[in-house]
Amino acid sequence: MSTVVLDTITGKSTATTITIGSTPVVSASANSMTIRGEGSAQTSIQQGLLKAWYQFDGTGTVNFRDSFNMSGTTDGGTGTYANAYTTNMGSTNYAILTGEVSQTDIGTTSNSTDHHDLLTRQGFDSTTIDVDPFYIGVAGDLA
Repeated sequence: MSTVVLDTITGKSTATTITIGSTPVVSASANSMTIRGEGSAQTSIQQGLLKAWYQFDGTGTVNFRDSFNMSGTTDGGTGTYANAYTTNMGSTNYAILTGEVSQTDIGTTSNSTDHHDLLTRQGFDSTTIDVDPFYIGVAGDLA
């Protein structure tokens, strides 16, 4: 096995294409990198990543069991939570991806660049309830 140690890799073409194995990695512009995705489509590495995620216990003393880019949570009462980012989002136009293990509706009541507010309700009668566990992913651009 060989080890290569260096500070910069410069491609031979104007698009600064480098190949790792058989996969081309292209730096199209400053702070933007793409990689060949499925088939011949190019996928932006920055755009294609979750910018925050967490597994959450919304009962009793609410807490993140595990998380990325989440700094804390505030319990707003039964079924309502404000969850803050460590690094802010670039705008309020981001997506919250939700999942849980019971028949519960999870939705955002507002998105801010520094946090989002969640509401959890029973799916069959819309009564707000505390839920454990539930899962959130955040897709969008960081500030």
